[in-house]
Amino acid sequence: MPSTAGHERGGRARDPTAAWAASGAMALTGRPEGRPLGPPAPLVPRLDEVASLISQRSSALGHAVLVDPLEVLAARAAIAGLQRGGQVSCGGATRLLPTRDGWIAVSLARPDDVDLVAAWLELDDVPGPEVWPAVARSVLACATDELVARGALLGMPVGGLPAAPPTAPRASLPLAPLPCRADRLGDHAATTDLADLLVVDLSSLWAGPLCGSLLARAGARVVKVESTGRPDGARHGPSAFFDLLNGDKRSVAVDLRTREGRSSLRALVEHADVVVEASRPRALGQLGIDAEAGGGAGRPRVWVSITGHGRCAPGRDRVAFGDDAAVSGGLVAWDGGRPFFCADAVADPATGLVAAAACLDALASGGRWLLDVALAGVAARLAGPTLPVPTGLAPAPPAAPAPARPAPGLGEHTAELLAEVGAAP
Repeated sequence: MPSTAGHERGGRARDPTAAWAASGAMALTGRPEGRPLGPPAPLVPRLDEVASLISQRSSALGHAVLVDPLEVLAARAAIAGLQRGGQVSCGGATRLLPTRDGWIAVSLARPDDVDLVAAWLELDDVPGPEVWPAVARSVLACATDELVARGALLGMPVGGLPAAPPTAPRASLPLAPLPCRADRLGDHAATTDLADLLVVDLSSLWAGPLCGSLLARAGARVVKVESTGRPDGARHGPSAFFDLLNGDKRSVAVDLRTREGRSSLRALVEHADVVVEASRPRALGQLGIDAEAGGGAGRPRVWVSITGHGRCAPGRDRVAFGDDAAVSGGLVAWDGGRPFFCADAVADPATGLVAAAACLDALASGGRWLLDVALAGVAARLAGPTLPVPTGLAPAPPAAPAPARPAPGLGEHTAELLAEVGAAP
């Protein structure tokens, strides 16, 4: 997602609200029938710091990647024709609802989540096709913490809006602190050229693929690895968005239901210099993959783990998507004392940007690293009071760059890449 828009002009930081309006993100924020809202006060300057770090590190390690983070936030909406929905997410699958003592976001994007509603809300009958009215009535009588705890037990993406944004983790990598955990696992020489690196991208949807895309643009060789039985769900969405995130990668597909497929996956991971994944730790453990253990020859140098609520307890087994995770971090826009969704699944693209910046910084610094980048943690770092919109400032519509090239077909490069790492196809 290239951009010629600078984060600073003439050495001065850009005006956050004007930039928010110009990017199209403001058009996605606020009541659908009302005026669009400004950004949370910290969001623009802190994302600009992340983009600046990406630019500096990528320039030193390979090819300079210039990215306007606000344009990244609006890209999916531009491609899919999404609009602001207020307390309904731009994508339509998540609602921000009042509870007995606060607010909660719940996503029903997956059929399994709809099936779990009765158990989550302790209803005698499963709600019919119009599930949302039943959900809204029920959560209004429940405490937020109780709803979040029951949702977590069931594996549902549910997030409670905190009274104040929670404290975000801060990893002090060499150039700048970032909202993630960074654990040094061992020693390794600093990277000087990304062209020699193999990045294995096991992630799907938005945050992880965005991180992999930025590493590819910086010069790394990125391989997208998918399951033949369950490929990236973004393949079923707008092709232009999938191409934008995956056009610079090669594609491997393996059958994870078979011993051979799992063995091939492990071989790819053991040969990777960087792994990007967005699974709960136990899911990879079931495939015989341990982020902390690593492979031979000091690999992987950097393991990027993207989760909803972090790799550690109590959030390690919680499920989250971009909209509910943003609410968990307090990243909402306020109007008339009521919270509204901020842009489109904002925690997803923001986390992808942070993950790429942290990965580049870790590579440049040397050592072997495990980066724990949580959507809710990134959101917490960007949350704050909503900036007012000056009279007469109108939002531009969301826009997205055209993909540089189509993404490869599923498994297009499987045979050659598995042969390269000595694994059977």
